[in-house]
Amino acid sequence: MCEDTRTSATLLRAHGIATRTQALHEHNEQSRIAGLIDSMLKGARYALISDAGTPLVSDPGYRLVRAAIEAGLNISGIPGPNAALLALTLSGLPPHPFMFTGFLPPKSGARQAALQILRAAEMAGLSTTHIFYEAPHRLAEFLADAAAVLGPRPAAVCRELTKHFEEVRRAPLDELAAHYATNQARGEICIVIAPAAAEATTAEDLDTALRTALASMSVKDAAAAVATATGLPRKSVYQRALALGRE
Repeated sequence: MCEDTRTSATLLRAHGIATRTQALHEHNEQSRIAGLIDSMLKGARYALISDAGTPLVSDPGYRLVRAAIEAGLNISGIPGPNAALLALTLSGLPPHPFMFTGFLPPKSGARQAALQILRAAEMAGLSTTHIFYEAPHRLAEFLADAAAVLGPRPAAVCRELTKHFEEVRRAPLDELAAHYATNQARGEICIVIAPAAAEATTAEDLDTALRTALASMSVKDAAAAVATATGLPRKSVYQRALALGRE
């Protein structure tokens, strides 16, 4: 099963593999699951490969894997390339802990809202290196939004990793945004952003984080997320979330 059988054909030919291929991508995965699970329960065996990187990481396959697990089928994997981890290695930024978010929303307003949630979690105590994927034609806008929300912290734009035109550009977010505003990027893009500078968590920070989380989550889920990010007692965070919810 291939994300794109034409792309996979190049790899398979190079290794002399003539096994029949089938397409499994984001547009047909859900509709194909039932038939694939039924075939596997009857003894069929499948391999899943993606166009690049590791299957399921910003690629198809998660829903099929979940269905196979629920059906009691055996699943195994062969470790392969992963742009996020290689970018983290080459960025020169703290390697752990890190948070892989993948692609943010393509529109600036929704993207800034997602970044604001991360920033609120940082204000409440979260300290992690951030890893994102982005399309080349949106890179400059992404960096500008990130700089506006997260500030001019160190970052790295990693492009075409392991390929002929590999490039890693390291600079503060605002400088990277200015560079790519006038220099169109090409290829596969991974962005690594440094953790926020150490900040003391205050009651005001906690409220900001909770209000941001409550805008898109239930009181219970918002309290759990903020408590995890801050390390504060879940019970006290939940009580504060209830109070803010009533307000």
